[in-house]
Amino acid sequence: MSTPASRTPASRHHKRPRGEGQWALGYREPLNKNEENKKNDDGLNVRQRIIDIYSKRGFDSIDPADLRGRMRWYGLYTQRKPGIDGGKTAILEPEELDDRYFMLRVRIDGGQLDLAQLRTIADISNDYGRGTADLTDRQNIQLHWIEIESVPDIWERLEAVGLSTTEACGDTPRVILGCPLAGIDSDEVLDATEQIHEIQERVLGNPAYSNLPRKFKSALSGCPAHCTVHEINDIAFVGVVNERGETGYDLWVGGGLSTNPMLGKRLGVFVRRERVADVYEGVVGIFRDYGYRRLRHRARIKFLVNDWGPEKFREILETEYLKAPLPDGPAPEQPRGSRRDHVGVFPQKDGNFYVGFAPKVGRLDGDKLHAIADIAERHGSGRVRTTVEQKMVVLDVTPDQVDSIVAELEANDLQVRPSTFRRQTMACTGIEYCKLAIVETKATAAQLIDELEQRLPSFDQPLTINVNGCPNSCARIQVADIGLKGQLVVDENGDQVEGFQIHLGGSLGVNPGFGRKVRGLKTTAKALPDYVARVVTNYDTQKKEGESFSDWVQRADEADLK
Repeated sequence: MSTPASRTPASRHHKRPRGEGQWALGYREPLNKNEENKKNDDGLNVRQRIIDIYSKRGFDSIDPADLRGRMRWYGLYTQRKPGIDGGKTAILEPEELDDRYFMLRVRIDGGQLDLAQLRTIADISNDYGRGTADLTDRQNIQLHWIEIESVPDIWERLEAVGLSTTEACGDTPRVILGCPLAGIDSDEVLDATEQIHEIQERVLGNPAYSNLPRKFKSALSGCPAHCTVHEINDIAFVGVVNERGETGYDLWVGGGLSTNPMLGKRLGVFVRRERVADVYEGVVGIFRDYGYRRLRHRARIKFLVNDWGPEKFREILETEYLKAPLPDGPAPEQPRGSRRDHVGVFPQKDGNFYVGFAPKVGRLDGDKLHAIADIAERHGSGRVRTTVEQKMVVLDVTPDQVDSIVAELEANDLQVRPSTFRRQTMACTGIEYCKLAIVETKATAAQLIDELEQRLPSFDQPLTINVNGCPNSCARIQVADIGLKGQLVVDENGDQVEGFQIHLGGSLGVNPGFGRKVRGLKTTAKALPDYVARVVTNYDTQKKEGESFSDWVQRADEADLK
C-alpha cells in the first residue's frame, strides 16, 4: 500500500518556508492591513487631499486609511481623546481613542534652526496649537491641538522659512540626527552638515523610498561626545579618521529599541564624505527590498541585520546596490566625557561660546520659544540648535555676552547649569496626548525632578532617568541608568493605579548594554520619588572611585536596587 502524500517525509520536512513579505524575493502581495493601505496609495499623495478636501470639509471627511495611516507621512497623528484611562489603551478601537485634534511633528534635520524658523514655530504654536511645543529626543518639535482646517496654512508658514513636516512620521526615512555643534566644535572629527543636506535632497519626499516596511531612523555626526546615540539608530554614520589620516565615516546598521531592543552593528567600512548619500540610499534600498513586511512587529531593519549578520549585509550593499566595494575602516574613538549632551557654556573653535540649556523634560510653549529667539538674537548670531536629549543650544555667543545670556536664560527657567536630575531626565509624550500610552509621563517626570533636587541637592554624578508611557521606548528606557516603563500596577490598597516597571543600569558608549530587570521591581507613580531617591542614595554611598551607576548596578545586591 502506498503512503498517503500527506504523510510522506518530504511533505513533513520540506514545506516551502513562509514568506516574510520581502519584495526582493517576490513577495509583493500585502500581508497585513498596513501594507495593503500603502499599496493602495502612496502616503505622499495624502498631502493634496488634505489641502483640497479635508481642510475644507473638516475632520469627518477624512478617509480612515488616511487618518490613521497616510497622514503620518506629513507628521500628523490624531491625539488621544481626553479622559480615557490607560487601562483602555489596548482595549478600545482606534476610532474610540481618536480625538478630533492632531499632534504635528516639525522635522528639524541636524537640529538646525535660525531665528525666523524658531519664531515661525512659536507663532504656529500660539495661533493653532494652544501654545504647546515639546522638544523630542530626535531633535524635532511637536505641537498639539492642531485642527485639520489649519494644516495648509501651517505648511505654508513652515515651508516659507525652509522647514517641513514631510516624512516626519510614517514608514519613511525620518529626521536625520546631527550634532548641534557641527562646524563649531574644536574637537569634532568632521562637520556632517553637508552630507545631511545631500541625503535630504535625494531622499526626502522621494517616492522611491516612501514605502518602507516601517520607520527608518538615521544619525550622521562627527561629534566626539557621540551625542546622536548612533548605537540605537537604524543607520548611523560616525565620524572617524583612517590610517591615512583621512576623515570619513564608520557605518552602523540595525540599532533600535522598542519591545525588542538591539544595538547597531558595525559593517567595518570606511565611507568617504562623497559616498555618504550613495551608501545611505543603498542601505535604505536594502530595507525597502529585503525588509520583513509580513508581521508589523518584525518590520524594522534590525531584524534583517540580526538574521543576516553584518558580513552578509555588507556584501549585499556592495554587490547589489553600490556595485563596488567599500574600503575597510576603523571603529570610532570612545565618546568624550560621561554625559553625551551639550549643556553648559563651552568654547567654540572660533573664540566664541555655545550655551546649552535644559528645559524641564523638553516641555516648552510658544511664548518660551519666542523668548529663546529674542535671547539668541541679543547675545548670539541667531543660530539655535535642538539636541537628542530634549535640550537646546544657542551658538556664537561672544565672550562679553556669556554672563548676560546665562542670566536671561535662567530667568526664563532655561537652566544652563542644571542639577543632574534636570539635565538628564527625559520623558515621552505620555497619556496626555498619545494613543499608545498607559500612564502620564511629562508631569510625573517634572515632579520627580523637583523632588530629587530637594532630597538630594548635592548629588552630581551622571545619571539618566528616562520615563516612558508604554513599552515602545520612545524615551529610550533600556539604555538609561534608570528606565521607567509605564504600566498599571496594584498599590498598597489593592487598587490599580499608574506605575512603572523599572530597568536599571542601561548604557551606551564604553560598555553598551540594556538595563537590568529585577524580578518584580515596579513602583506606583506616587511612590516613584521615594524609590529613585533610595536607589540613588544606595549608589552614592556604595560606589567605588569613578564607578558609574550602570557599573554599580551590575554588582549591587538586589536588596539595594529595590
